[in-house]
Amino acid sequence: MDFSLEFTPDLLAVFLTLFVLEVVLGVDNVIFISILAAKLPVEQQAKARNLGLTLAMLMRVGLVFAAGWVISLKTDLFELFGMGFSGRDLILIAGGLFLVYKAVTEIHHKLEGDEEHTTGAGTATFGAVIAQILVLDIVFSLDSVITAVGMTENMIVIITVVVLSFGIMLFAARYIFSFVNKHPTVKMLALSFLLLIGVFLIADGFGFKIDKALIYMPMAFAIFVEALNLAAAARKRKRKKAELTPVEPVHLHQQYVDDTGTVKEVQPVD
Repeated sequence: MDFSLEFTPDLLAVFLTLFVLEVVLGVDNVIFISILAAKLPVEQQAKARNLGLTLAMLMRVGLVFAAGWVISLKTDLFELFGMGFSGRDLILIAGGLFLVYKAVTEIHHKLEGDEEHTTGAGTATFGAVIAQILVLDIVFSLDSVITAVGMTENMIVIITVVVLSFGIMLFAARYIFSFVNKHPTVKMLALSFLLLIGVFLIADGFGFKIDKALIYMPMAFAIFVEALNLAAAARKRKRKKAELTPVEPVHLHQQYVDDTGTVKEVQPVD
């Protein structure tokens, strides 16, 4: 492990690349946390978001210090049908299956209306939500740490990137949480993203390497289209509100000149 800090163009490029990667993975984390935290009572939701992100940051930093062990997870443990499986593969497959299960379950609840028959917020326990958050934190952290260690051995750079990115996510979590839960279409889109990422993790675990650009570019396009839909819907609501607002009728004023030559107006009679 390297704890030196010597500013070079290569080190700066690695820092910026890792920072973007951590922010992207952090957004995935926040979206998942937002969907899970919405099932808790209102007074526990902020605590669940903050605790989930904090634990994710600590776990990622811990995995950085255990980089040697993390890298060893890439060694095949056994073979099945001529295909080798490492500890990393098993974790990705298990995490992907869990993510697919949660996404499909949430989509089913949204479409079938199960949420209408429950008590809404407060249908899950705090411990259960945190446990589910930790499961996905392990999956996202494992992949990002392996990528980070593969790009640089400088622990200061990696840890700085992790702390800064999670600081941003911690600040933005409340706004992302509010936005996702305020707009049902955005929540459905987020669940579709989680389903897509789950399938990607399973494929990666089975040795099928998929370029991440093929995942994130369609997601970015879908977000752009949804942003246009939200803007159009807001404009339609504003126009409808303006049509329902009563318009003050026009009052005509007549002028006359009195005996002194002063111009005066005659007040209209309603």
